[in-house]
Amino acid sequence: MHNLLKGKRGIITGALDQNSIAWKVAEKAHEQGATFVLTNAPIAMRMGEIKNLAEKTGSEIIPADATNVDDLANLYTKAQEILGGKIDFVLHSIGMSVNIRKNIPYTDSNYDYFMKGIDVSALSLHKMLSVAMKMDAISEGGSVVALTYMAAQRTYPFYTDMADIKAMLESIARSFGYHYGVEKKVRVNTVSQSPTKTTAGTGIKGFGDFYSYADSISPLGNADAESCADYCITLFSDLTRMVTMQNLFHDGGYSSTGVSSDVMDKFATE
Repeated sequence: MHNLLKGKRGIITGALDQNSIAWKVAEKAHEQGATFVLTNAPIAMRMGEIKNLAEKTGSEIIPADATNVDDLANLYTKAQEILGGKIDFVLHSIGMSVNIRKNIPYTDSNYDYFMKGIDVSALSLHKMLSVAMKMDAISEGGSVVALTYMAAQRTYPFYTDMADIKAMLESIARSFGYHYGVEKKVRVNTVSQSPTKTTAGTGIKGFGDFYSYADSISPLGNADAESCADYCITLFSDLTRMVTMQNLFHDGGYSSTGVSSDVMDKFATE
């Protein structure tokens, strides 16, 4: 199908480099006829390649700290000016754990770092939605998607405090999804993606081994960043206009599989 997002306006956060899911979402949204602005924290923009993506998709960049409500108000104001109307879709692709970066074990979590992770990775979604609602910046029937991971439901030792943070992110999506749905029919969902070879993902200790494990459990194998982007596009489109407050697994069947024959064979003894 083509032009699923024709005439729609969006905001895409978190596109750091060509490996990031947000980058793929931007490319797919452009292919499907959307116009959008790109945004990221100023420090992340200096580290990434977002200017190349902007040129490729004919988009403008608006720097914004997603933890700062004034920055978010400026983001929505300028986005509407640039795009010529209210926003139809928003991608929240923002995540950071200082505890993980510094290899601090979960049981020894630095609480200042923990709170920073909560603010950046979870409360930022609440702030983005709250500011948008107060400004009436998202059009009726619009769609907001946030990226998450199933460590919010199951324990993965290497994911440390991000597991708790993602659980909060998913709860915010459900809670705010109710209020925004009643107010403006705006949909809010989370997509729980397979382990993906992004810059953020590969920075987690033991990621390579777990990636292979998840791939051997999933009947369809791990879902890659490009297929996740395709899924996000469907959630931005009118085809999913009655889907909201859901945590949607996009993981090749991993979340519903207890054990695979492949894994059983590796542990089999004669």
